[in-house]
Amino acid sequence: MRVVVAMSGGVDSSVAAALLCRQGHDVVGITIKTYRYEDVGGNEGNESSCCSLDGINDARAVAAQWGFPHFVLDFSERFDRDVISPFVSEYLAGRTPNPCVLCNRSIKWEELLRKADALGAEYIATGHYARMTRDDRTGRSWISVGNDKDKDQSYALWTLSQDLLGRTLFPLGSMTKTEVRALADELGLACARKAESFEICFIPDNRYDRFLSERTPGLRESVNAGEIVMDGKVLGHHQGYPFYTVGQRKGLGIATGEPLYVTAIDPQKNTVHVGREESLLHNALIARDVQCMKYAKLPDGISVLGRIRYKDAGDTAKAWIDPDGTLRVIFDAPRRAITPGQSVVLYEGGDLVAGGIIERAFDAERNVSP
Repeated sequence: MRVVVAMSGGVDSSVAAALLCRQGHDVVGITIKTYRYEDVGGNEGNESSCCSLDGINDARAVAAQWGFPHFVLDFSERFDRDVISPFVSEYLAGRTPNPCVLCNRSIKWEELLRKADALGAEYIATGHYARMTRDDRTGRSWISVGNDKDKDQSYALWTLSQDLLGRTLFPLGSMTKTEVRALADELGLACARKAESFEICFIPDNRYDRFLSERTPGLRESVNAGEIVMDGKVLGHHQGYPFYTVGQRKGLGIATGEPLYVTAIDPQKNTVHVGREESLLHNALIARDVQCMKYAKLPDGISVLGRIRYKDAGDTAKAWIDPDGTLRVIFDAPRRAITPGQSVVLYEGGDLVAGGIIERAFDAERNVSP
């Protein structure tokens, strides 16, 4: 069958494409150009992230080696609208977003599937470390944790809907990163030992403050010198509330003789609230923009493993969908720094059940239905 493979030029997507070729599929490689460096700044002469010129050339080399066509598509206009603009808006609202979650659905899946349709392809494939599960009885598809637990990327894929999941392949889901690099060596791929990129692609220098300031003219002047407050007492002044996140300790610029952490951000009052570490502990959260995956409707009070950030190991919890459509999660034990804007992702036995964007944390009595 014809499969469109999203290719960043890294080892994972390159091996995914090569595996599909070796299995006899009709592969078409596509590299997505999501932004221009002159629009986002921060380029220090080393375009090493995905979507860079180096990435495009590396993906094209793999396509030439394996004899399949490769195209570069410019999705920068939609990326700016659906990923960068919401990213900025969330920070200006005092939240900490995860742009990869938005990019996966709107760019890597929806836009790629449109191109796949134009090319007559049945499926798209990516190099994500995750597994796809399909239930022939119910017709539902869902994502399961990849076999490499250290590299599992299911957390960032919770936004994918049934129509997207039904046409998705994860060739690396049963492999570990070590096995992928070894196979890349065996297949003679030039990118076999290519280093991974961990920064947000459109902030290559990892300077969020610079990016937000350049994207929002006058931002620094309008938010500088707001108050840092603890229990109603002003401890100092910050450099602008968008440049802080819940759980942050370093860079507060205050000396109190004890460790203090950002506990909340109030954009209306331009205030950053701080407190001791125990102030970061809450056992419940409310999330919006909910997507159910394994079940069409989340069973009330379902027992799950809930993860509140990408590298979070997770903790046991119960979950409900409230009448207003929001997701309510109550953990068995308090969690540290539940951060508005980040994703909460729920699992049942390794299967992705549902996810949502964290709206707020609170303290709830355990085992009491909302």
